Amino acid sequence: MNDLRAPNRVASLSAQLVDTLREQIASGAWPVGMRIPAEHDLVEQLGVGRTTVREALGALVHLGLLEARKGDGTYVRASSEMHSVLMRRATTSKDRDVLELRAVLEEYASALAASRRTDDDLIQLRRLLDEAEATAETQDTAAAAAVDARFHQAVVSAGGNTLLAELYDTLSIAVTEQIGATLWPADTAAAHAVLHRRLVEAIAAADEIGARHCAAEIVKLTATGSEPRK
Repeated sequence: MNDLRAPNRVASLSAQLVDTLREQIASGAWPVGMRIPAEHDLVEQLGVGRTTVREALGALVHLGLLEARKGDGTYVRASSEMHSVLMRRATTSKDRDVLELRAVLEEYASALAASRRTDDDLIQLRRLLDEAEATAETQDTAAAAAVDARFHQAVVSAGGNTLLAELYDTLSIAVTEQIGATLWPADTAAAHAVLHRRLVEAIAAADEIGARHCAAEIVKLTATGSEPRK
């Protein structure tokens, strides 16, 4: 048994193509929501057979990274296998459950950001704050929710934990949908903006406790302005 060796095999052409196309998705060259090149175009570009392309695309559809829409082509559905699974789970969960998970992640991530952030991170956070305040004046709730999601993603990213950032990016899809349907009163929106400013100030001051507190208060405020999904 000590001499037992695994066979030396070369990956099939379709398996190699799966890796190539997965890299296109993971790198952002093919972003989520994009319609990828048609099958015949991939055959020409890659110099492989139609069967190989179909097998690779089928594997990526099975993994949840691509979505084949009959009569419309194939679209990028998720940036990774984890993204695919978590996106399905988050978007079918109760709003309360999503917010509670968000609270756990954001409190911890905000403390990490306070201890690890760079000057570039602070520049990005302050730019997003300004953008959020400008968007709020337009009363476009969908646009405001999108900016808010980018802000919180930037906070999590500033913590330097890429796995946590990927998990949060997926969760933010459900949160954005939830906030986008909510029209907050002026005083609630103003309190939301103040808490965001305080969060950035705590991160800038390397105040981990203060950052955690602000993050928790932001999620509480979001919860009070949202109608739980039954």
